[in-house]
Amino acid sequence: MADIDLSSSQKQILTALVDLFKQKDDVVKGKEIAERIDRNPGTIRNQMQSLKALQLVEGIPGPKGGYKPTAEAYESLDIEQMDEPATVPLYRNGERVEDVNVSEIGFTSVHHPSLCRAEIVAQGSIHEFEEGDAVRAGPTPISRLVVDATVDAKDDTNNTLICKIDDMEAPANS
Repeated sequence: MADIDLSSSQKQILTALVDLFKQKDDVVKGKEIAERIDRNPGTIRNQMQSLKALQLVEGIPGPKGGYKPTAEAYESLDIEQMDEPATVPLYRNGERVEDVNVSEIGFTSVHHPSLCRAEIVAQGSIHEFEEGDAVRAGPTPISRLVVDATVDAKDDTNNTLICKIDDMEAPANS
């Protein structure tokens, strides 16, 4: 499938839909998406029409209806579909953030002698995170990597926390 160039609003809505669909394993109402990303439900309905035209969203009619992402939605967001993804927890200021799973940790500047940075991509809402929050991502399933960091910024469109790494630990296997 050719790359689909989504607007930041469409990407944010589609990401919220995918996250909510994974949590519920059922159709998602536009109102739920609106609440997740702090938008007007009418805006969501309008954007869903264009996402349906792009074959990224399937609309389910009726009182129990809503929206569900298509396989193309996962592909366009570069999200691997797994039946049972490993849980990689995310903590904010010492508290586990429920319904959020770390999907990727990317190191953006490990070569700098005094500053190491990372981008933590989450599945689930990062709406409550703010600059200066202490975060912990991990442990990861294989290496048991744990990253302690401070949020410098967040990218709501890509559901990413941009962080300064304070500490990392990956215990050696015995």
